[in-house]
Amino acid sequence: MAAVQTEVSLWSQPLQRSLFIYGGLACNSLMADSWSDRTPLHEAAYQGRLLLLRTLVTQGVHVDTLTMDRVSPLHEACLGGHYSCAKFLLDNGANPNTVSTDGATPLFNSCSSGSAACVRLILQHPATLHTTYHLASPIHVAAKKNHRECLELLLSSGAHIDMELPVVGTPLYSACLAGATACVELLLHSGADVRLGCGQDSPLHAAVRGGEATVVDLLLDFGADGCCRNAEGKTPLDLSTQNSAVRFTLQNRGPCSLSQLCRFCVRRSLGRSRLHRASTLSLPHSIKNFILYQ
Repeated sequence: MAAVQTEVSLWSQPLQRSLFIYGGLACNSLMADSWSDRTPLHEAAYQGRLLLLRTLVTQGVHVDTLTMDRVSPLHEACLGGHYSCAKFLLDNGANPNTVSTDGATPLFNSCSSGSAACVRLILQHPATLHTTYHLASPIHVAAKKNHRECLELLLSSGAHIDMELPVVGTPLYSACLAGATACVELLLHSGADVRLGCGQDSPLHAAVRGGEATVVDLLLDFGADGCCRNAEGKTPLDLSTQNSAVRFTLQNRGPCSLSQLCRFCVRRSLGRSRLHRASTLSLPHSIKNFILYQ
């Protein structure tokens, strides 16, 4: 459970209490209290010990045994990225939609660990893609941690690419803030709205805070407004550090060319759901490739 709570807590304010180490993971004193009710089944799942897992289930231990904080063995297997253990639990009736008290699901934990195999496995079952808990969204944690393959699987399964959550913002905003270049690129190519961030804070503001010039360059290529102001009235340039690569990138971008403006207009007219059909338009290949950034 400490593992789950530690991950979720990263989305909120930093912990003020002293940290302890349990199972190789940092947790505070309150989290440590819940470690004591973990069962051998939880331990086996987290450590990827399939033989022990089989033995315990054969002996009659229920696959959906929960801790006080509603953490299941499947949560632990996915957090550890152990596909074989997760598959065994699911094959024996484990619930793919169990929600911990922190709102984490097995899918969230799979995305957090970066295990594309576990994500694919969970999605093959009737698992929910969306969250009712704002700090445990699978698509946001995949984007933030730069787990591109996990993000691709979520998007192909219908995850909401522009889902904006309070404090967290959109997946694009999360990726920009973390400097997760691969996921920023994937989201933009998949049709994420470059204007939607977290309230009045745009993805470009987040990218400047993240300090990744490559991400700033990508956003500008996809039509980000370098002059937009956040709730404090600051532009992305106002947030940049003197003599930084980010500031240099922002200052050396001139007005968009007519061809760029046309590309933005065509992509927005098509919309994300039809963006992939741009390749079927009766246009020269060079123009279709231009529209698709290929």
